[in-house]
Amino acid sequence: MQPFAFGALILVLARAASELWLSRLNKSHVRAHANEVPPAFRGIIDEATYRRSVDYTLAKSRFGDTANVFDSVVLIAVLFSGVLPWAFARLSANFGTSVWAMAAFLVVTAIAFGILGLPFAWYGQFKLEDRFGFNTTTTKTWMLDRVKGFLLAVVLGYPLLVLVLKLIEWTGANWWLSAATIVVAFQLVLLFIAPAVIMPLFNKFTPLPEGALRERLFALAQRTDFPTRSIDVMDGSKRSRHSNAFFTGFGRFRKIVLFDTLIAQLTEAELESVLAHEIGHYKKRHVLKLLAVSMAGVFVAFAAIAWLARQQRFYHAFGFEHQPGFAAASVVPAMLLFALLAGTISFWFSPLVHLWSRHFEYEADAFARATMGEARSLIQALQKLTEKNLSNLTPHPLYSSFYYSHPTLLERERALQARA
Repeated sequence: MQPFAFGALILVLARAASELWLSRLNKSHVRAHANEVPPAFRGIIDEATYRRSVDYTLAKSRFGDTANVFDSVVLIAVLFSGVLPWAFARLSANFGTSVWAMAAFLVVTAIAFGILGLPFAWYGQFKLEDRFGFNTTTTKTWMLDRVKGFLLAVVLGYPLLVLVLKLIEWTGANWWLSAATIVVAFQLVLLFIAPAVIMPLFNKFTPLPEGALRERLFALAQRTDFPTRSIDVMDGSKRSRHSNAFFTGFGRFRKIVLFDTLIAQLTEAELESVLAHEIGHYKKRHVLKLLAVSMAGVFVAFAAIAWLARQQRFYHAFGFEHQPGFAAASVVPAMLLFALLAGTISFWFSPLVHLWSRHFEYEADAFARATMGEARSLIQALQKLTEKNLSNLTPHPLYSSFYYSHPTLLERERALQARA
């Protein structure tokens, strides 16, 4: 086995083994605290709800283990069975190597992987989530969501890929700079138009009705100098009883969004504190910082693809014929292989990414506390959301570092109380 192939196999197996080990570590930690409500949470969550949260956490972990093993087996099979170079050769022979044909190969391959994951998505929604009372979606809605997602991938992704591949022919050796710039520009356009064009394809957004809550939240936006034209309610209950709040878009398309489930679960003061937290992300420029890192990541990714496309041994390791030069057919295999292996590599950096994300959450919490003049409202909101969502109250710290982008409830409470 060639070094590139051996390295890829080791990375895939190491990630799979690590995920299984981390899951087992976390499940053991949860079971060790399962017999009674931990002292820090007594008075916050009752015994019956706590036991349901433990059962939910363990059930999700078992399901996640099965899905991870399946994904790893499929990835190894696809990478080393020769199916990818075979499909690439057949498509090239039948449809040529134009940018249109090469872009179609990438889109069809992505859709095929999406279809392979549908049984797990269905089970997670209609078995696991339904078992614990969270699922509210219908089979029709679930299927329509998937069809819309696939259609969007084709309508938006295919022309973008055609343009990126065309840039290879137009710009030569430095194609990756132009390609990354186009992709970043495309992402920025999506950020602007998604709230008005894409999100309504999946959910219904209605203005928050007139009343005390609306006045309170608009007063908060004005007090914090947060520019928004609307506060919308999203019909999250159409699909799940889980709840959330966020703001999205830029400029005139910026909007604050509250799930209808969130409004039903929290008091006005608690909703105000949650919104203050979201505004904190904006005021602390977290969105811009994350966007800047994302943009830099796009350039790094395309630079890596351009380097891999020049490595004859890399292509041969996975059964592809290396075609020197700057044409779509000479780069597409590198694009595909990079996309398949990127998650395996980025997994090892997730603790650093989550550490940064948690820092942002602490800053947003502190902003909310300062804005509200007290910490109790946000703490109560976090406690209710933790209870209603059956969140894991006792994750193992190492597992948390790999999978939790937010601090745990106890960590956030302690930080809020310390600042207070």
